[in-house]
Amino acid sequence: MSKKILFFSSIVLILLFLTACGGNESSSNEDELNLYTSRHYDIDDELYQQFEDETGIKVNVIEGSADELIERMKREGEQTADLFYTSDAGRLHRAKEQDLLQSVESDKLNENIPKKLSDEDQEWFGLTKRARVIVYHKDRVDPSELSTYEDLATSKWQDRVLIRSSENIYNQSLLASFIELNGRDEANEWAEGIVDNMARDPQGGDRDQAKGVVAGEGDIAVMNTYYLGGMLNSADDEEVKVAEQLDVFFPNQDTTGTHVNVSGIAVTKHAKNKENAIELIEFLSSDDVQKQFASANYEYPVNPNVEPAETLKQWGDFKEQDINLSILGENNADAVKIFNEVNWK
Repeated sequence: MSKKILFFSSIVLILLFLTACGGNESSSNEDELNLYTSRHYDIDDELYQQFEDETGIKVNVIEGSADELIERMKREGEQTADLFYTSDAGRLHRAKEQDLLQSVESDKLNENIPKKLSDEDQEWFGLTKRARVIVYHKDRVDPSELSTYEDLATSKWQDRVLIRSSENIYNQSLLASFIELNGRDEANEWAEGIVDNMARDPQGGDRDQAKGVVAGEGDIAVMNTYYLGGMLNSADDEEVKVAEQLDVFFPNQDTTGTHVNVSGIAVTKHAKNKENAIELIEFLSSDDVQKQFASANYEYPVNPNVEPAETLKQWGDFKEQDINLSILGENNADAVKIFNEVNWK
């Protein structure tokens, strides 16, 4: 064989290999789907594998921060992934606003997921739920002192409150819910009062707020339930010791209810494997899988047929805010403005 024939044969083989790999582009294949996710939990990977085993559909997973993945979807256009999976309704709404998602019709999803935990236009669906609560030190705070989110902004809690920064999407969504329930002026007053009552400048994540309370930097923290659930069941003995000194209080039980948010998933506008994508969402919302979510990651199930994990049950039932979570995204920009106005760092 001549050198020229060998050369062209090599070129053909290289092109065939690149075509088979598909580069970075999303491709249509009846036996696969492509998922972008900002979640990083072992249980998620286990469930994707279970889905593959049951259906024969391979789940190709690419991880990144929510904002990075949104920008990637915008940049890739028609060559992007089939699914976008992230925490917080505010981020999901951000993707919807940028015309990156599409509406989905599914009787199974309508049955498994309450309407208020999904987008009004069915462009995203909540899969796990978490409450943003008051966590307090058992020895320094009597739970009878606690009542509402609004009460945290009063003078009795001066220099006692630990909470994350205004850049945190969980806090943005919390304030967005207050805008919807109480109006902008009251939401502004609340944010201003919390800034006055902060025991320190905001720093770190939710677990850091819990550790700060135990270290004596403050007496109460605002944080998501699943963080404390994870700490109570952690392999790190120090985290367990911290969590055991704390307890949970669900605020606003006699008024508007406790704030809840979701991790949610959406079919992208240009999904090439749409049917496979919908099948995965239906799988993740099913009774058995929701039970696995709840027991492994201490998130509340969205499926009303499934009970919470034992750790969460011990904290008791609670009344939730009665709003559709789409509003958290719609009010996000206004919430950020308020944070800036009151100098919430």
